[in-house]
Amino acid sequence: MSTLNKIQRALVSVSDKNGVVDFVRALIEMDVQVISTGGTARSLKEAGIDVINIEQVTGFPEMMNGRVKTLHPRIHGGLLALRDNPEHVKAMTDNDITGIDLVCVNLYPFEQTVAKPGCTLSDAIENIDIGGPSMVRSAAKNHKFVTIVTSPNQYEQVLKEMQKNDGCVSDATRASLARQAFALTAAYDSAISAYLADQAHETYPQRVTISLQRSHELRYGENPHQKAAFYRPAKQTDEPCVANARQLEGGKQISFNNLMDTNAAFDLVREFDQPAAVVVKHMNPCGVAVDQDIIEAYRKAYSADPVSAFGGIIALNRPVNEELADAISESYSRWGKQLGAGGFFAEVIIAPSFDPAAVELIRTRKRWGREDVRLLETGDIDKNKINDKEYDLRCLVGGILLQQRDLVGWEPHQNKVVTKRSPTSDELEDLELAWTVVKHVKSNTIVLAKDRAIVGVGAGQMNRVDAGMLAIRQAKDLAQGSVMASDAFFPFPDNVTQAAKAGITAIVQPGGSKQDQLSIDEAEKHNMAMIFTGKRHFKH
Repeated sequence: MSTLNKIQRALVSVSDKNGVVDFVRALIEMDVQVISTGGTARSLKEAGIDVINIEQVTGFPEMMNGRVKTLHPRIHGGLLALRDNPEHVKAMTDNDITGIDLVCVNLYPFEQTVAKPGCTLSDAIENIDIGGPSMVRSAAKNHKFVTIVTSPNQYEQVLKEMQKNDGCVSDATRASLARQAFALTAAYDSAISAYLADQAHETYPQRVTISLQRSHELRYGENPHQKAAFYRPAKQTDEPCVANARQLEGGKQISFNNLMDTNAAFDLVREFDQPAAVVVKHMNPCGVAVDQDIIEAYRKAYSADPVSAFGGIIALNRPVNEELADAISESYSRWGKQLGAGGFFAEVIIAPSFDPAAVELIRTRKRWGREDVRLLETGDIDKNKINDKEYDLRCLVGGILLQQRDLVGWEPHQNKVVTKRSPTSDELEDLELAWTVVKHVKSNTIVLAKDRAIVGVGAGQMNRVDAGMLAIRQAKDLAQGSVMASDAFFPFPDNVTQAAKAGITAIVQPGGSKQDQLSIDEAEKHNMAMIFTGKRHFKH
């Protein structure tokens, strides 16, 4: 521990004043001289702490409503000087500059300001910090000699080191704090840039900076040999989603694959206004149903493919009470017994809320209860909070693709019946369900629905005919009288022919093929109804 790094002089200027009084009082108890600015100095003096006002150091008053106060050679010279460089030391002496060994700064609350209803451009501009980031960067650049503190969360660590080591902070800690400081200023500039781009209505500006903060490390990634962590943007969405969900006590940490699958399940279930249940396995829905009764919706969704549902993700858009928890236990216990696997096995259940009795039943019920099932509460689903400005990101080696989220759903006013026969009211309900689900299945995909439940899914196939064949094979006898949805148009009528042979009565597809008429004619031949939506739903 070098005595060169002993903290003797500190500059404190914070917007977030949580804990700053105790922090500065502890510094002064260790004989540290403290310089402070504006509101921070007032708060400290009101607490009975004597500090040096910034103008006593610079020789200039704070001016222009506080815009100019720390941008001065006696401040930045004290931060940037290399204490082991004779020329720097001489310049300090010649210009009456004293070194500053610790800087405690957090920045104007720009993101909090622009998030407030009614925030004007003028309000936002006034909350762009200039002096703060300048001091942070100067101190972080010279972290060989200067300790930079940018968050109340760092106060305890710094004080403990100083108290243990005669007022010194270790090289490793100073380097770590500097890294965090540069990440902070980068995120701050990113938020400002994004806000100004939004004000100018630039959907895809020339340069996009994505600032993320680590939430927590994961056990591993998609496979055990891959490390992984979960990161969140500095400006967090308030929409109900997996990232905002609260994990109820109990259950092991949610994994990389669990997060991906749970996001896929919840993203689909919140599409529905009616009570709905979704079961997802490996990013694809294997069961989806709607009903006036959420318990019936769950039973229909689970029954669509119980083999795949075992060990999957359950998503519900209604609260889970004891009766619903019992229905889940009954289905999983029965199927688990048939497989010889014993009790309950679902990785995650995500829903707006869970009654205490339901949690107890899921955790402890004999034969199927599991303490390690993850229960995630999202709060009430409010579609008005869906953030349509959030990017959908896809990573390539060496680059990232950005696109708008696919938020298009069932649009009755845009749909066009292209056959002589229109769908019946029952068929129309099933077509809406199938079309909603097809958006959430990996392409190429075909989805079959019947009685407001999915009965067959053909996902991720290289051609649409095979996707249709898989969906029909999965549906078995339930294909008779079902409806079909395709995520993209039919280039040939072969899918329609295959559907007719299986007894499918109606089809919804985007349309737009040069040979649409061949598919329409084939549907007419078998008295099938067909709807064109004009929108496709590829999902890669």
